[in-house]
Amino acid sequence: MNTSEVPTGSSRVVSALIAGLAIALPLGTIIWAFDLLRRVGILVYPEQFGAVMLGIATALVYLHVPAGAGRARSGPVPWYDALLALIGMATCLFVALRFPEVSTATFKTTSSLVAGFILIPLLLEGARRTAGLPIMLVAAAFLVLGLTAYLLPGDLMGRKVSVNSLASYLTWNTSAILGTPTMIVATVVVAFVLFGQGLFLSGGSGFFTDIAMALMGRFRGGQAKIAIIASALFGTISGSVVANVVSTGVVTIPMMKRAGYRPHVAAAVESVASTGGQLMPPVMGIAAFLMAEFLQVSYATIAMAALIPAVIYFAALFIQVDLEAARHGIARVPAADIPRTGDVLRAGWYIPIPFAILIAGIFWLNYSLDLSAIYALCAVLLSGVLLGYRGQQLRAASLLDVFRTTGLGVLDIFMIAPLAGIVIGVLNITGLSFSLALSLVALAGGSVLALLALTGAVSIVLGMGMPTVGVYILLATLVAPALIEIGLDPIAAHLFIFYYGMLSMITPPVAIGAFAAASISGSSPMRTGFAAVRFGWSAFVIPFLFIFSDTMLLRGGPVETGIDIVTALAAVWFIAAGFTGYSLRLIPVSTRIAYVLAGVGLLVPVNLFGGSHWLNLAGLGLGGLLVGSDWFQRRALSPGALAAGEGRT
Repeated sequence: MNTSEVPTGSSRVVSALIAGLAIALPLGTIIWAFDLLRRVGILVYPEQFGAVMLGIATALVYLHVPAGAGRARSGPVPWYDALLALIGMATCLFVALRFPEVSTATFKTTSSLVAGFILIPLLLEGARRTAGLPIMLVAAAFLVLGLTAYLLPGDLMGRKVSVNSLASYLTWNTSAILGTPTMIVATVVVAFVLFGQGLFLSGGSGFFTDIAMALMGRFRGGQAKIAIIASALFGTISGSVVANVVSTGVVTIPMMKRAGYRPHVAAAVESVASTGGQLMPPVMGIAAFLMAEFLQVSYATIAMAALIPAVIYFAALFIQVDLEAARHGIARVPAADIPRTGDVLRAGWYIPIPFAILIAGIFWLNYSLDLSAIYALCAVLLSGVLLGYRGQQLRAASLLDVFRTTGLGVLDIFMIAPLAGIVIGVLNITGLSFSLALSLVALAGGSVLALLALTGAVSIVLGMGMPTVGVYILLATLVAPALIEIGLDPIAAHLFIFYYGMLSMITPPVAIGAFAAASISGSSPMRTGFAAVRFGWSAFVIPFLFIFSDTMLLRGGPVETGIDIVTALAAVWFIAAGFTGYSLRLIPVSTRIAYVLAGVGLLVPVNLFGGSHWLNLAGLGLGGLLVGSDWFQRRALSPGALAAGEGRT
């Protein structure tokens, strides 16, 4: 027997321990959501609850996730990982027990300092195992920055901080490891992932795919449109681009390939649609919950502001796959493979009910986000036990599996959150948060457009290889203050970095969402990444629209908002036609350029600069001429020449 591992005879005990700890995480969230501790007379600080949840998650990481390659352990737990799991749990419990006393003390005891020196390295390694090396390196770099900030030149210079002060501050201060990101993950994120897992295991994803096929299968290129709708529906509750790609892509990508979409195109469409799931209200991705906390506004406010940009994003993708299908002669889904809409709705009529409960709780009853999600979960579990979509009912073992898979599924987010707290804590204790914002503004020369371009580039670079929630937290701390400093609306500024941070999922050279889809389609990862950029081009443009046009955030009058939305959608169609090479017919390169120019003219916000409206009118005029010309030329073509574009759109 290998003495470096826990004896094989204990594997069942360890497996049971892992399952028990995984179930304990969502149970803890439910206890907190219903305020059960206070009801039985136990009063705790939120940070104490967060520390306990972090302790459970840390122990789980070291028991479940190996130090080497792979996300799940296939063999016995090495003795050193078992020891680290125990140390991590014990340290977090110590922090929870001593938090009320130590957090308010002027001088920290030796034991409280030791807790910091133990916990910070454990969290760094835990993040490396679950979320990847990039975010661990970012957090480690900020730790170094915290100790060397006083050496930075000029206006960037920060306060001098000792090692002991830094470790103490990061461990015990409410704006660091146990700050907002960790609390949001321990409450809201776990609740929504639990809701999503319950929906998934009771057949919700099958319902989404079937209803998308029933609605879109009869249209040309219906396979890609099915992928867009299914990925948008599932992505809005999954909270993870890669998880969404893997969950829906195994069905949609082969379907698109069979229809005639090239492998890299099929993978690109899936990755772009899955990425957009985090943008679509009413249930956006995890980062949206954090945004509401950062801005101290209701989640409903964030969701309403994000609605029109998300619609334009998916409209652009939908238009492109339609034109792609017309250009390459991709037909409809065979009628025999399309389920009847009535049959799908009869089998899954109850699945929208939990969403109605969730929306009512958030938008009308003003329940907390986690409590709203738990009530929706109750509806999911009840319907899953009694009904189940197409016989996929939840049994007793399945109910436990909902909780277990949730606990294991949130480990990466649980490790990202405290590292985000480290970044925030370092910026606060050194005073760098203010100086970084001023430096970015100075670097842009006071130009709003230059600062936005710089911010977008920085956001994509910082986001490479990182999950969206980690990207957003990092950017909200480093970059958003600079945008707000020059007078931009805080919600628009945070949505801007949210979009550009999200773009790292589909932008080479490190595009983990596109690469995950490429692994399913068997296509080249880099080729898939560049195709994803082409299909997701609107996400590069939309943030500039809502920065310069309040109507995109539903803040204008109804007439003005309606005109701007229609204009934006028309612009999207013209640009998509230019990129694809097809409008009402195949169009040559010179005409494609003209289509793009017409779209750009329509897309320019009216208040961007004096005379912007003339560009809109020029775009409208040019677009009208192009469409009119193509319509007349299409009429002159023989029926056979139109075969590639036949079918409903």
